[in-house]
Amino acid sequence: MSILCLLNSRVSSVFLLCWIFLNCFPGFVFTAVVTLDSIQIFKTHEWLKSKPTVYFQCKGENMTVLPDVKNIDVEYAFKGEESWQPLTELSDKKCKRCGFYEKDTIKADDVYDEWELCPSDFKDGKYTRSKEKEFSATFLFRQGDTLKTASSSSSGTHVGRKGIHLAIILLIVLLVLTVAIIGGVAVFKYWQKKKRQQDQARFLKLFEDGDDLEDELGLGHVM
Repeated sequence: MSILCLLNSRVSSVFLLCWIFLNCFPGFVFTAVVTLDSIQIFKTHEWLKSKPTVYFQCKGENMTVLPDVKNIDVEYAFKGEESWQPLTELSDKKCKRCGFYEKDTIKADDVYDEWELCPSDFKDGKYTRSKEKEFSATFLFRQGDTLKTASSSSSGTHVGRKGIHLAIILLIVLLVLTVAIIGGVAVFKYWQKKKRQQDQARFLKLFEDGDDLEDELGLGHVM
């Protein structure tokens, strides 16, 4: 029973250490960038402008204007390397409220569509969202990928972050292995100690049983 308690305490320590690392390094969350692969708008809500200003935005984030999207019923395809890409980043199993909008010069911006953008929406790294008579768009989900940008310094920053993440993963793995090894050695030593105590107890009990037997037979008084 004591050995099981010791093992449970070691396992709890491992989970506690992992929890501490994940909280100390909030960046250690698997994220992926979302890029726009293609889009086609079917209407414009702005009557005073012949060329609409369409943009993408997630709640709490900056808007991303799509400078090339100016005409209806035209499918625009992208490489994912444009200066305004990526659209956003998604963390592990965390959705975002996002949408496509059109700027309005008089009233509030018009909404093409708003929805919960989730990592689970992507099948084989691709997700298509459409709304009748409004738009159709395809997104790409690049997990663990480093996007190429026009700026080499920006690319270097992405690579640096990826290296930091790998270093943290390696550190956690080594820490868990170290704790597991120390825990295993401690449990083995504890088991050896208990076994020695049990052997000594059995050995002493044999002597006590032998003395009791001699007393019963009266052999202890025979010279």
